[in-house]
Amino acid sequence: MTRTAPWWRSAVIYQVYIRSFADANGDGVGDIAGIRSRLPYLKSLGVDAIWINPWYKSPMADHGYDVADYRAIDPQFGTVAEAEQLIEEAHRHGIRVIPDIVPNHTSDQHAWFRAALAAGPGSPERERYVFRSGRGPGGAEPPNDWVSCFGGPAWTRLPDGDWYLHLFAPQQPDLNWQHPEVRAEFESILRFWFSRGVDGFRIDVAHGLVKHPELPDLPPRQEPAVLSPLVSQENAGDRPRGHVDHPHWDRDEVHDIYRAWRRVADEFPGDRSFVAEAWADSPERLAAYVREDGLHTAFNFDFLMSGWDAKELRTVIDDSLAMLGAVGAPATWVLSNHDVMRHPSRYGRRAAKRWTANEPYRPDGPADLELGTRRARAAALLMLALPGGAYVYQGEELGLPEVEDLPEDVLQDPVWERSGHTDRGRDGCRVPLPWSGTSAPFGFSPDGASAAPWLPQPEAWGELSVAAETGDPASMLELYRGALRLRREHPALGDGTLAWLDSGESVLAFRRDPGFLCVVNLSPEPCPLPAHTSVLLSSGPLADGLLPPDHAVWLAV
Repeated sequence: MTRTAPWWRSAVIYQVYIRSFADANGDGVGDIAGIRSRLPYLKSLGVDAIWINPWYKSPMADHGYDVADYRAIDPQFGTVAEAEQLIEEAHRHGIRVIPDIVPNHTSDQHAWFRAALAAGPGSPERERYVFRSGRGPGGAEPPNDWVSCFGGPAWTRLPDGDWYLHLFAPQQPDLNWQHPEVRAEFESILRFWFSRGVDGFRIDVAHGLVKHPELPDLPPRQEPAVLSPLVSQENAGDRPRGHVDHPHWDRDEVHDIYRAWRRVADEFPGDRSFVAEAWADSPERLAAYVREDGLHTAFNFDFLMSGWDAKELRTVIDDSLAMLGAVGAPATWVLSNHDVMRHPSRYGRRAAKRWTANEPYRPDGPADLELGTRRARAAALLMLALPGGAYVYQGEELGLPEVEDLPEDVLQDPVWERSGHTDRGRDGCRVPLPWSGTSAPFGFSPDGASAAPWLPQPEAWGELSVAAETGDPASMLELYRGALRLRREHPALGDGTLAWLDSGESVLAFRRDPGFLCVVNLSPEPCPLPAHTSVLLSSGPLADGLLPPDHAVWLAV
């Protein structure tokens, strides 16, 4: 009997940024009850699973990525009992649930860190974190030159003289993953949630965790926070080409941790799985995370960071499929997430600009959102036709752009403060969703809510609400619904292979068997369609058998 392929090899997973998805109690912040109320919408959209950003108890210094208790739900989101109810209801709708896990660091309010502060220098409690004496006279200088991804030094000194490491905010002390108690604790946390029915985990900063035991300074002329999308350009240097043995990113020792995690997942039925947020400097390095005895999948950030350029996209697709296929892993594709500018606004800049984790995306001039939306529609059909799985960030199915004009007094991302108000951070892609109505909160909160949404919504978003787009055949929402329906129904789509067609330098065209073609026109001129029997779906109107610029089409052959 042939075993059915695991669900995660072809899954379309919808990212729920919980604060901004749906607010059920009217306090202006999304919650678990809000997610439950929108499960019918997610089912109608056609996704296979939801990934939920951190819902754990947290003082919210980094909106949940500073976890104080991994076995408790933060009260503003709900309770563990509500989480269990959400998991059960989602499963009844045929939707799997994947929460975030944040293993690189805890909150400074975590019981372990509070105990470490109380115990003092040299104590066993401090060995669970990365504490060191300083350099220079009286130990007044940090132990090394590492820099926080949020700006400023990666070390904070305590009144007792010790320094502690935090590669993100000072409220997020890094754990010492060489310590056996740390490893055992996280395996216990995984079992706690697996036993409550979660279907997997997305691993935050999966390329972090392990640090060089000697904590050396960074290599000369290398970017201090390499392999992070958040590092400021002011900290960047001339990074050498090829993999560099970095003291705190993408170290080989991290894979021992994930082999142990894989064994934990395999204790439970139902193809439980992990997806790594792993910023690696090559497809080969990324593939190391998803070997047969390691994690199941990893985000493909090379695809997300590509410019609107056919040659570049084809290279990324080929390299990803080759390297991941060599270790038996499926590729995953993603266009936006909670850490980067929404892709209609990126694509709305006319330059075909690639960006990297070492050179963050910097908008060049105002966005042409008509152009950006047209390209985003085409990019969605490209992504959903490629072999493997895909991730949809909440609101991209509505065509939401980045909110680039949030008032400075509402910005909450720690990047804003840590950069000295020079980097506005990620709030612009985290604005609460519009569900219905013509004015804020656009159905995000219930009528008569006691508080406004935690970030203000643009006045024009009523035109982009779920209610406004539902039933409109020209809307982004109906394009996604149609694409996801066809993806479920067509035997060629999901996991598998592709074969490129000869289509010129600025057109991407590939075949997937049986009987499917995808064509994406990235050229400035209309292009002819290859021979086909019917049009399955197009990102916009076709004209006289030609595919217009910045359009994509799915064809039956």
